[in-house]
Amino acid sequence: MGSPPRSRRSRRWRLVSLFGATALAVTAGGALACPAGAAGTNVDFATHCIPPAVAGLPPIDGTTTASVSVDDATPKVGDTVTVTYTVVTPAANNPTALALPADIMTPTGKVTLGGAQSGDVTVTGPKKNEPVPGYGTFPSFSMTGTFTVTSPGAITLSPGDYNIHTSYILELDTPCTVTNPPAPVSQTVTATDSTPVNNRAISLSSASGNAGDSVTVSGRNFTPGAAVTLAGRSGSSQTADTATATAGSDGSFSAPLTVNDKTTTGIVAYEGSAWSDTAGAGPAAYVVNDTTPVPDGSQKLTTTVKAGTLSMSQAGDSVALSAVDFGQGGASTGALQTVTVKDFRGGPAGWSLTGKVTDFTGPGAKIDAGKLSWTPSCATKAGSPSTCAAGSAGAVGGSGATLASAPDSTVTGGEFTVGAGLSLDVPAFTPPGSYSGVLTLTLS
Repeated sequence: MGSPPRSRRSRRWRLVSLFGATALAVTAGGALACPAGAAGTNVDFATHCIPPAVAGLPPIDGTTTASVSVDDATPKVGDTVTVTYTVVTPAANNPTALALPADIMTPTGKVTLGGAQSGDVTVTGPKKNEPVPGYGTFPSFSMTGTFTVTSPGAITLSPGDYNIHTSYILELDTPCTVTNPPAPVSQTVTATDSTPVNNRAISLSSASGNAGDSVTVSGRNFTPGAAVTLAGRSGSSQTADTATATAGSDGSFSAPLTVNDKTTTGIVAYEGSAWSDTAGAGPAAYVVNDTTPVPDGSQKLTTTVKAGTLSMSQAGDSVALSAVDFGQGGASTGALQTVTVKDFRGGPAGWSLTGKVTDFTGPGAKIDAGKLSWTPSCATKAGSPSTCAAGSAGAVGGSGATLASAPDSTVTGGEFTVGAGLSLDVPAFTPPGSYSGVLTLTLS
């Protein structure tokens, strides 16, 4: 018999080509270089892929090996992080003898966020792949995208669903989904609050004086060389009593302020043109003595309520976090020893309790300080004039974070119980052994 008609040969060729293109869409693509930054851990997950109906192929259930890398593993809230999703090991080879040409597929997909931030990151790849020989192994492919950090803390990234669009003979799409979502975590970034911790503080040479007296204001932890305004406060309003000082190279200063306003309840110091919680300190309590003469036939009765101090105590000085397995890593958890804050100063000043941690050191390795996160809590004892607020959940790190605070007010004070759940994100292959870091708490 002679050769089959040309139309039949063309149809057979189209079907073989279509089968090859479909297989490529499910499992292959050109390898791309990942951006500089933190490489993710390769993870395996079950994948369910549906070839185009025109191909006549059944669904493909297999295992995908993939990783997620980022360009910044320690971003701040508001930063943009670039994510690269790489399919490392495809689920299958080219099932046909037909060699497949280069640059015929365009991948898209998503990366699933968890932990301190949820949602999906859309990722895309270029139309690029290496040629694949008949029955050959498909190369890996990569897709990139970005997301904006909105919350402090540990944010996990897992590979998600993806789709491959192929342009060979026909324009085809092959969606592949994670069979049991979410897929294992491949990468974790630790985001910190973009607002710096304010450690500025002031003290006064006297807590009271007559109208027209001068009080010495001493400050610390201000910006070296900064111009500092000293001012009286009447409740939440600033009075006309002001002076200026310049912080030294160590951030400290000492300067006089003359107080004339008889309604003064406190004194503040701040950098910039106006009072700001982020660039100021105080108010420190100050009282202008009442020197009004006593009318004839009257007796002036006085008593004194002695101002106390702002102090804290701890239930203990060590915390044992839970163990994790080598090769698995993950969250090593525990609870901060309870801290009791007593504010017996009186006056309008609130307080802030902050913490910072060192790197965790162990046998020939270390765990970065940014891997420690906390979930703060704070309870106010009944009858206290102030109400405390817990800090935000998130990373502690070496730069520090707020554990709890109480705001400035006309009358402040009280007793407060502060705690926090702790979680240290231990990398999977951290060498076995004991690791320790020091968490330092500062009350101001």
